[in-house]
Amino acid sequence: MARADVKFGWHMPAFPTDGSRRSVFIDQMATTLDRIQGSFSSAWADDHLHPWASFQAADTDALECMTTISYLAGAFPQLEFGSLVLCQSYRNPALLAKMAATLQLLTGGRFIFGIGAGWLEEEYLAYGYDFPKPAVRIAQLDETLQIVRKLWTETPATFEGRYYHIKEAYCEPKPDPVPPIMIGGQGEQLTLRVVAKHADWWNMPGGNAGTIAHKLEVLRSHCEAVGRNYDEIVKSWSLELVAIAETEQEAQRLAEASPFNSPNAIVGTPAQVTEQLRVYLELGIEYFMVRLADFPNSAGIELFAEAVVPQFG
Repeated sequence: MARADVKFGWHMPAFPTDGSRRSVFIDQMATTLDRIQGSFSSAWADDHLHPWASFQAADTDALECMTTISYLAGAFPQLEFGSLVLCQSYRNPALLAKMAATLQLLTGGRFIFGIGAGWLEEEYLAYGYDFPKPAVRIAQLDETLQIVRKLWTETPATFEGRYYHIKEAYCEPKPDPVPPIMIGGQGEQLTLRVVAKHADWWNMPGGNAGTIAHKLEVLRSHCEAVGRNYDEIVKSWSLELVAIAETEQEAQRLAEASPFNSPNAIVGTPAQVTEQLRVYLELGIEYFMVRLADFPNSAGIELFAEAVVPQFG
């Protein structure tokens, strides 16, 4: 059964895979954004400083998340923009709260604050960041979120943690409305507990129906443990790949040609893609962030917008 509150976002590429550079790559993204205004709800930028994929050369152009969102949000006012997801280690927590508050003002309330604990060790080391063990990075994420909330809601704000602190700090103007906080990650013992404590949204990176069903049950148990209403949290899924075409054979060809192809890819005609997505809808996923196989061609995302999105409206 379709649900009126199901939404779709485009997972924008953080780097080109066709050899494009500089303004050509930006133009490719702008063309796609222009095509999806009015059908998709949002667009999402990765937070990486190098290309994150092992198949891509390290010296390939790669766009920084917050500046990319700032530029594109001004150019495409019908779309919301979100970070998928910010690495909490890359920016001082208080500065990050200020950046997000400013972006929320400048976009007229169209920013979704996605954040996670970070994972790409080689990127940390290349840019001079420490790369502590996962438990530390997740504890730092927890403190970052406490600081962000305080700065968005208190004047002045003070926080003293193990890793971060602020003292009588001001964040004016306050974001209005306060951006949704979306936490990305799937670690069962620590990350999903932080989701239960702090998140308005949760984002599952990749995976399949079985994995997502299990993670949702873990999240439910953490919500019960911390006294949180599980149903308050918007559940979103960042798909690894969507390959869609008028024929199943062409969709399979697109999937096989994509460097992002995986066993978890959603592949097929519009009707087949719709039925595959319904499985996740039944699990409780409310928001789908999709990466299309044929980018920089926009045929796939236009077909998705025309033939799949209306089935969930």
